[in-house]
Amino acid sequence: MGWLGHLDLTYRRDGGRTVAHDRHDGPMRVLAALYPEGPGICHHVLVHPPGGLVGGDELQLRVRVGPQAHALLTTPGATRFYRSAGAEALQDVQATVAAGGRLEWLPLETIAYSGTRAVNRQRFELEAGAQMMGWDLLALGLPAAGQGFERGSFEQHLELPGVWLERGLLDAGQPLTQRLLASPLGWDGQSVLATMWCASGTPWSSAERQALLDAAREGWPEQAVPRAGATSPDARVVVVRALADRSEPLWQALQGVRARWRRVLWDGADVAPRVWRT
Repeated sequence: MGWLGHLDLTYRRDGGRTVAHDRHDGPMRVLAALYPEGPGICHHVLVHPPGGLVGGDELQLRVRVGPQAHALLTTPGATRFYRSAGAEALQDVQATVAAGGRLEWLPLETIAYSGTRAVNRQRFELEAGAQMMGWDLLALGLPAAGQGFERGSFEQHLELPGVWLERGLLDAGQPLTQRLLASPLGWDGQSVLATMWCASGTPWSSAERQALLDAAREGWPEQAVPRAGATSPDARVVVVRALADRSEPLWQALQGVRARWRRVLWDGADVAPRVWRT
């Protein structure tokens, strides 16, 4: 039996303040609740003290953002899926955002070690008038240490119900997967994939969508990030995708997109979580 961790987070608006309530069972919990932008936006830093997931581990995160509340969730370090002797490791994130609520889901990167058997499932449900932005930064293996993603499997599931669904399975033992990782139609030989999105429970106008797309396409470092693009598959979501051989340039670029989207969506300042600077 592996670790079983469950964390339940609820955010509600109380006057001018976003108030958070958390309950946990197992190792995953809130390290700190911070308000660097004032009382209206709660920054939560989530930790998993064991340091990673191995076969049989299961982490469940449930998030509910109430009307007019604004929650930002991040982590102090990477999520690591280590190699497994057979059982799968699972991280399951499910969030709902009520009308007028805002959610920023901004964890550090996910590292899939060679030999892992893992599922990373994320589902975000937005009521009419709710908005969110989020990202997922997936690094395969440890290329700097000469360790590629040569064994194991990794399943990624990202969903905004009724709006956008992406599910991908990388099985290192399959020749088709290796061709996908090498092909210009797939990962193009890169080892890190960034996916970022902003979404609304209410469709944006054409002008609003274009403003979000324009903001997403600015300022990408072409040499460090050779493949990047932005699209809007639905009037309620804008998606950014980028590839690189290291996570650092992607990490910096995603922070830039977040800052620009904040200005477009919420006329908000570029206030980054303090843990990103430690």
